[in-house]
Amino acid sequence: MSTMAKFKHVLVMPYPAQGHVTPLLKLSHCIADYGVEVTFANTKSIHARMMAANPGLDEGSNRIKFVAIPDGLETDEERKDSTKRLEGMSRVMPGHLQELIEKVKEQSNGNEDEQISFMIVDLAAGWALEVAERMGIERAGFWAASVSTLALNLHIPKLIEAGVIDNDGIALKNDLITISKDLPSYKSTDLPWSCPEDPRKQKILFGYALSILHHSKRSNLFLYNSFHELEASACSVIPGALPIGPLIPSARLFHRRGSLWNEDLTCSNWLDQHPAQSVLYVAFGSWTVFSPEQFYELAHGLEQIARPFLWVVRPDIVNGPVTEFHDGFLQRVRNYGKVVHWAPQEEVLAHPSVACFFTRCGWNSTLEGLSNGLPLLCRPYSVDQYLNRSFICDVWRVGLGVDGGENGLITRHEVRDKVLAVLGSDEIRANCLRVKEMARKSVSEGGSSLKNLQSFIELLKA
Repeated sequence: MSTMAKFKHVLVMPYPAQGHVTPLLKLSHCIADYGVEVTFANTKSIHARMMAANPGLDEGSNRIKFVAIPDGLETDEERKDSTKRLEGMSRVMPGHLQELIEKVKEQSNGNEDEQISFMIVDLAAGWALEVAERMGIERAGFWAASVSTLALNLHIPKLIEAGVIDNDGIALKNDLITISKDLPSYKSTDLPWSCPEDPRKQKILFGYALSILHHSKRSNLFLYNSFHELEASACSVIPGALPIGPLIPSARLFHRRGSLWNEDLTCSNWLDQHPAQSVLYVAFGSWTVFSPEQFYELAHGLEQIARPFLWVVRPDIVNGPVTEFHDGFLQRVRNYGKVVHWAPQEEVLAHPSVACFFTRCGWNSTLEGLSNGLPLLCRPYSVDQYLNRSFICDVWRVGLGVDGGENGLITRHEVRDKVLAVLGSDEIRANCLRVKEMARKSVSEGGSSLKNLQSFIELLKA
């Protein structure tokens, strides 16, 4: 790609979590390939983790500079507390971000080309849009979840006005929710802020949704890690929607994704030893936590299926001791199961031996699975994941959900039965291949997402 054109210097600001850092780093690489200079700003804690897990990341592109700013928190325990995290960020980070922008300006010695003149801001870190507006900097919002999720957030005032939800975001009826005749209806149980078992958490999540609504008014342009063919109806209800996904790294960037965990690079060699479409990949993301009882049911379900599986088990994925897992289970499944702390997920999902993805339905994981034509087995954990499951199972029909009993426990028998059902469905397999082809076309020459990205690149010309 020619680098002769002059572009604005772009600052990219993600929300400090893996599912937000990943797509924005991919986008940064995409625009840097066109010749755009990017400053990628993380919190100090996320920056440190990313650099530790990705040696040489800051040498991967001479057009991307990685910087860190304080988040106002002292410990990782504080960062796990939603209230403290959001309060600390909104109180402390705007001032530090402004200082960073002013420092870049001072160091430019009056060269406007080196000064930050455009910002791409994660809407989940929308306070940075206020900084951009205050400093007269052009800006675009970025949404790391599905377009359908943002459409729901932006319609909160209308939902309150229509008596669908109250002022605390609680659904007043257990009915389907319609925000547009062109959009599939939403289940009241799929509201991203819904958390009936924890009123305090629900209050935090709904306040967060309201802040996104507030901050979204500071931008007329929204970039999405999605593609028009997948979410055309949702795009149509949001002015300025510009889907540019799926953001899939090229082969040369597979090891420069910005993971916050050290990836187990033995996964690919292990997968090479298995036949095509034989392995079940099981990964529940960076936040999911299981009770020991639920964890054991999942483990025994995988054991009963007795087919090859690759399972990502973070050290902190269970909120209690699981001695039998380490003492007995791993020994019993050693001939067909592999358990790792963290996997190079995109490489795994692209491997021909993988047959199915057992996921908590985070948006990045959903898109990565869809882009590789894999059936999805859905066990959502929080926020938008329930809505994603509904689209996966009921709208796109590319997967099945595993359901809990009366006590919410998903049994080993349910896991076994649903794995066999999703792998045995010709309809699901055909739908997966159809969506995979749509995804690939969207980012190929002449595709909708590539055209949108190129239009955005034109906006960045100085």
